[in-house]
Parts: sequence; C-alpha cells; structure tokens
Amino acid sequence: MAKLKGPLFSFDASGALADALVYFPWKGLSVVRKYVIPANPKTTAQNTQRGYVTEAVNKVHAVQILASHALDAADIAAYASLALTEPSPRTWFNEVVKKWVDCRVATKIPVIYSDGTISDPSASSFDCILYINEKTASQLAAGKFYFGTSKTALINSSAATVEAGTSVALADKDLSAFLSAGTKYFMQFRPDAEDPCEGAVSGIFTFTAT
Repeated sequence: MAKLKGPLFSFDASGALADALVYFPWKGLSVVRKYVIPANPKTTAQNTQRGYVTEAVNKVHAVQILASHALDAADIAAYASLALTEPSPRTWFNEVVKKWVDCRVATKIPVIYSDGTISDPSASSFDCILYINEKTASQLAAGKFYFGTSKTALINSSAATVEAGTSVALADKDLSAFLSAGTKYFMQFRPDAEDPCEGAVSGIFTFTAT
C-alpha cells in the first residue's frame, strides 16, 4: 500500500482504475493498492460452516418472535455479559451464533436460551428458569446452574431440573452455604459433560441476594 501526494493529479482520489489499482482514503491519507478480487473457493467445508451460521441466525430470529417465552432484553443482556468473558470483543448476537456453530462443529446439539427469570433471591436460595430452544428438540438431558461473585469465577453449582424440550429450572434448593445477603451474583446454566447439548451454555445472568 503506497502513500500518495496529489493522486491522479488531484487533491484526492477513490475507486478502482482499470481493475488494476484501487485509490482510497486511509487514516487521513490518500493511498493506493493493487486491485484484488477476494478468493471465495466455496469448498465443502466452507459451505458447511456458512450453513451453520445461517442456521444460527435464523434460529435467533425465530426465538425472538416466539409467541411465548421469546428471547427478551434480559436474555440479550445475559449473552452480552457472556461475550465480555471472551478474549476478543463481540456482540451478544455474534456470541450466540458462535456458540451455536461451535456446538455444530463438535457434533453437539446447540441451544438458545430464552425468557430467563431469576426470582426470590435470598441468602439461602434463588429460583431460576430458562426456556430451551434446541436445534433438535428434547435432547438436553442434564445440567447445572453455576454461580459466583464474578462472571469468570462461577465456582458454585447446583443441579437443574430439566423438563425435556421445554426448560431448565432451579427451585427450593438450600444454597445458604454459598450465598450472602447484599452480595451480587452471576449465574449461568451449562449442560453436563457428555450430554448431547454439551457446550451449549446460557448467557450470564445476575442477581443480588437479599
């Protein structure tokens, strides 16, 4: 990429010249580079990966418009919180899509969680329910809710009650050994290892014990 002064006998220039050079502004400079047509070999692997992405995007949109238990603002905030734990920044939407694609690549069943609700948080327990939207229905069989005082240190866990094809929930569990009044907690659902949906984790929700 070359820096120019008075490109093409002008003060500025942009666009392609005979499919040979491309002139464009970059960081306040006038620059030029070789005209390149991006490679797009459309290999089987690429087409498969693109199919996973399209599948994920379509599923997100479908869950957003469900008549009941749709993906809402709380779920979006939870997925955004999960995205913040990644080494590279990304949006909540890209985080959901990445998790879906990762599961498909690992031959697991991806899940999008929606209408997540935490209620009655106290120093001894909290109730939680997440609705599950799987690629293949009723595959998720077992998992746990993980929680802690940092989104990157969810060191406590409690087994979830799974209603196949519908929801995962936590209720009436004595968690007094792990909770303190006035403390903010982060919580995430994760399918168990070897579960058909292993790796299809939820976003990270928050609550404050009272």
